[in-house]
Amino acid sequence: MTIAPMPSIVAAVLALAALFAMLRLLRQRQHPPRTRLVALLLAQPLLAALLYFTLFPPLRPVAGDLLVVLTADASSVAAPQDVPRIALPEAPATADAEPMPDLATALRLHPEARRLHVVGAGLEARDIETARRLPITFAASAAPVGLADLHAPSQVAAGNAFAVHGRIAGLPGATVELRDPAGQRAQLVTTDAQGRFVVQGKVRSEGLATFSLIESDKAGKTRDTLPLPLRIDAPPQPRVLALAGAPTPELKYLRRWAVDVGIPLHTRIGTGGGLTLGDAPLALDAASLRRFDAVLLDVRSLRALGGSELAALTAAVRDGLGLLLRIDEPLSPADRTRLRSWGYALDAGQSTEPAQLPGDAALPALTRRILRIDAADAATLLRDARDRPLASWRTLGRGRVAVLAFDDSFQLALGGYPSRHAGLWSDLLAAVARARDAAPLSPPTSLLWPGERTSLCGLDRGAVVLAPGGETVPLIVDPATGTRRCAAFWPRNPGWHVLRQGDAQLPFAVLPADAGAALRAQHRRDATLALAAQRVAAPAREIASRRGPAWPWLGAWLALATLTWWLERRRAPASAATSPVTSATTP
Repeated sequence: MTIAPMPSIVAAVLALAALFAMLRLLRQRQHPPRTRLVALLLAQPLLAALLYFTLFPPLRPVAGDLLVVLTADASSVAAPQDVPRIALPEAPATADAEPMPDLATALRLHPEARRLHVVGAGLEARDIETARRLPITFAASAAPVGLADLHAPSQVAAGNAFAVHGRIAGLPGATVELRDPAGQRAQLVTTDAQGRFVVQGKVRSEGLATFSLIESDKAGKTRDTLPLPLRIDAPPQPRVLALAGAPTPELKYLRRWAVDVGIPLHTRIGTGGGLTLGDAPLALDAASLRRFDAVLLDVRSLRALGGSELAALTAAVRDGLGLLLRIDEPLSPADRTRLRSWGYALDAGQSTEPAQLPGDAALPALTRRILRIDAADAATLLRDARDRPLASWRTLGRGRVAVLAFDDSFQLALGGYPSRHAGLWSDLLAAVARARDAAPLSPPTSLLWPGERTSLCGLDRGAVVLAPGGETVPLIVDPATGTRRCAAFWPRNPGWHVLRQGDAQLPFAVLPADAGAALRAQHRRDATLALAAQRVAAPAREIASRRGPAWPWLGAWLALATLTWWLERRRAPASAATSPVTSATTP
């Protein structure tokens, strides 16, 4: 048995009610004047129709399948008219847009939406995941003025220097100052013509520390202060094997640095004729390579590797060993063939040019070998002051292979900058060396603000986050993350949080909500632009129209009902009160 839809039932009931009302009027003993009777009879079905449309407003066609989404600063950008418009909480108030608490709610109330047109500053973090399933166009407001890009470490080994790279937009001649946790200036720099900057600091003892990045305009007025939380860990002690084709100043100062910081360094230096210098002779096989975390070699030592040694070295890298190749001379076709087995396609590198490290114009210039690196998955490890790559790395199995386009970093030590030389090699080794006894827990990889979603990975059952104030937040691993075992987390308050699982603990920081307003706005803008750039097929359209508003029909029904009541209650004229029929026929 099929049950009739509710609108059909209501329509039938209202039609019967109108019919009964008309019969009641016709069966009255005393009829009103003919004109008024006709008006009352016509009013009955009209009242029923108006009441029906009040309950079930007519479907109106939707202007395509587009939904306009207003965000912050939407008033400064033109938006399409005559299409559904919703305003998210951060959007300016407007009379022609429905206020919505979030995008997910808007899509539930507008199921016809198959495309989104975002207007303004961009989507907040809460709405990014919801928006991924629909194609998006983005009408962006003006780019924020201030800190637009930032690359800062979240952890540093004690005793090491660190660098903060960034870009200031819309403020020519701006200055950037880095202050240590005690409020002392670490470095003050002026941005370049593109607004880029690099400031450096140094950490000493282990623990948690918060540096400050202060942004000022050309006149010296402070525009923003951004906290830079750092987790300072115990300095790593990677075990390094250094292979060289000949004694060089570079290897000499590397060895001196390793001794100073306590890094175990085993050297094997070829002198020709099958003779070697350095430490005790060591066979290059699987067993010996497992004793090291990184291998440093130059072009000559690469050429000197036998077939079995090269195979053992490649297998060790695939098993997690780090490899750093110093390109200290032009590459032969045989050299480039060997590098292709590690995923690198390089040209010969015949030419060189001076390269200045970022941060201090007084630093001695290094010699950069001009190489064209063709590796789609290669990541830049080190850049010079002109943003040209000095070192790159790519994964090979579980390990990493880095290519260094310089071979005279010893100039830093000779020029009176031993700490910069030490920091350079500490960073290079830390990025490439084999991970040993690393905690499985993975902290957020970018700056985090309250209310923004982040992923915490490497989790098992029972993982929690200890929030400031003592609140404990349990984490639920998303099965869709597979072996990464990640869970979503939305911090509520700023400050240091602790990810705890069993005996393992990993601190991470959440910035104050008002810190880095321009950077946060740029993140929203970039995330929305990335969504607009992705190619997402629109879902199949299910609804082409939706019901209009009910209030116009209700208003018309109330007005007509009032008029009908007045017509029925109005007294007839005395001459017509006795007989409506006679009255109608009297000349």
